[in-house]
Amino acid sequence: MIEKPDWLPELLPVIPFQTDQTIDLLYEVFKRDFVESQPCYRGHTVWFFPEKARGKELIFWHLTQRNFNKPGERFDSERSERLPWARFMLDNPDQPELLDWDYEDGDGTIKTYLWLKDYDYLVILKKYPDGGRRLLTAYWIEYQNEKRKLQKKYEQRRQ
Repeated sequence: MIEKPDWLPELLPVIPFQTDQTIDLLYEVFKRDFVESQPCYRGHTVWFFPEKARGKELIFWHLTQRNFNKPGERFDSERSERLPWARFMLDNPDQPELLDWDYEDGDGTIKTYLWLKDYDYLVILKKYPDGGRRLLTAYWIEYQNEKRKLQKKYEQRRQ
């Protein structure tokens, strides 16, 4: 990976296996960035559903695991170590390393994508008519075909 921009925080030192200590560290970052303070994107509130599983918000598991319905089976160290980046991306959408755009899915749902293209990290929000956004997920992009699909969505973005 190329050197990260100065405005992004350091990667979290997570070990490649899910442990209680690792989950506690990740949850502290999640609480700081999304529970104890109100994130915004371009002046609009970013929120998430408060439902919980295994004592933590469902969105927390989306941000740290590939298949959050199967505890411990799909811990994703690349996704987890980048968790602090999600809030900084929401707070800094005009940084030159960050592409952000709205894209309308076939069902009419509008999603906002924030993509650190050169660093393979993506945040996805659902856009609502009032401009507010709901956090859907964030993850490290592993496969080239997914990058090609994102590039195509960027090129076909809503103007």
